[in-house]
Amino acid sequence: MEFVTQDGDEVPAIGIGTWQMETSTAYDSVATALDLGYRHVDTAQLYENERGVGRAIADATVGRDELFLTTKVDPSNRTVADIVSSVEDSVDRLGVDRVDLLLIHWPHPLADLETVMSGLNRARERGLTRHIGVSNFGKDRLDRARELSEAPIFTDQVLFHPWWPQRDLLRYCQDEGVTLTGYSPLANGGLVGNRELEEIGRRYGKSSVQVALRWATQHRNVMTIPMSTSREHLGENLDTFDFHLTKAEHDRITDMSYLKTGFAMVRGQLGV
Repeated sequence: MEFVTQDGDEVPAIGIGTWQMETSTAYDSVATALDLGYRHVDTAQLYENERGVGRAIADATVGRDELFLTTKVDPSNRTVADIVSSVEDSVDRLGVDRVDLLLIHWPHPLADLETVMSGLNRARERGLTRHIGVSNFGKDRLDRARELSEAPIFTDQVLFHPWWPQRDLLRYCQDEGVTLTGYSPLANGGLVGNRELEEIGRRYGKSSVQVALRWATQHRNVMTIPMSTSREHLGENLDTFDFHLTKAEHDRITDMSYLKTGFAMVRGQLGV
């Protein structure tokens, strides 16, 4: 495993995401992941699977202090009181004293950003989380959130894969010392079996999936949270740190495309 160092913490560069997982599926997937060696787990209030994630953590032989646990606030919570109350409920569902990282899931168009940041900071002050951050924020909104927050912004969790490389946001995060957490690193499955990735992977004895994940983690200050319910695939996702893409390979893989990203997202939403 490689780690990203942020605000005094070393966080595993690859974690397990739980989007679209029902409670029982999240339990099985997280339990398997922890058994395989994962120590970074991501969930959210809107996923409605925090209880399953929490039970998997409770049943594991892994100490709580060995895990980095993230959850995200439902953006419909738009007051300080509602944000803090929702986090108290999340911590209760997860069965932990606090989470390691608390994010606002996305910028609600009717929410006041200053109020939202105050809510996240209040949750931190009350000991419900160690760190706070944002998700799905562009560069300008992230910059504003940092100005409004008393505590440092630990990360911005965003879509990040070779077809959506977030170059401007990534550069900002790297310059300003903010970690970028990439979700959907396989482009909702669109990169699985990709010919170009497979061709590069053959040089290293790796799959297209492993090459895509290595593309992500070779960026400075980037961690990623692929999802899987298969023990085989979960293990494959972790087995990505024993090779290094050349700059030419990295550049060749990077292929910004609205069309490919949009098509992959639709396919992912439809489950096809």
